[in-house]
Amino acid sequence: MGEGTAMKLEELPGLVAREVSVTEWMEIDQTRIDLFAEATGEKQWIHVDPVRAAAESPYGAPIAHGFLTLSMLSLLSKDVLPVQGVKLRVNYGLNKVRFPAAVRVGARIRGRFTVAEVKLFGDGADVVFAVTVELEGSAKPCCAAEWIVRHYSV
Repeated sequence: MGEGTAMKLEELPGLVAREVSVTEWMEIDQTRIDLFAEATGEKQWIHVDPVRAAAESPYGAPIAHGFLTLSMLSLLSKDVLPVQGVKLRVNYGLNKVRFPAAVRVGARIRGRFTVAEVKLFGDGADVVFAVTVELEGSAKPCCAAEWIVRHYSV
């Protein structure tokens, strides 16, 4: 779904089992990893020490935190599924999350969003996305999640 194709809330159930977006590739650089480490206090060497990670890590380089990769869902989804009359979208939670592959510094990721379920309620809808975060050049994704986004209408 792209810009200009905003749907009505009541049309969302018709999207169940449909892929609605494949995002552009985005690089995960050391600066983003360091900022995430600073924000969360999770400064394990495998993320923030390039010299030690190159020498001692099984990945040969620093890797992104799994939770950094997961947090990128918000940014990756910014243009996914525009809905008419929605004033607010909020992260309502996750049902399942897995991190099958590590994201090495400098790697590129992108999101694939499929509508898995829609629950309409009085002033909005809960949309459950099956999200796969792909890792460029890898047969395995770096994240697979079932993510619930609550949409509130005007």
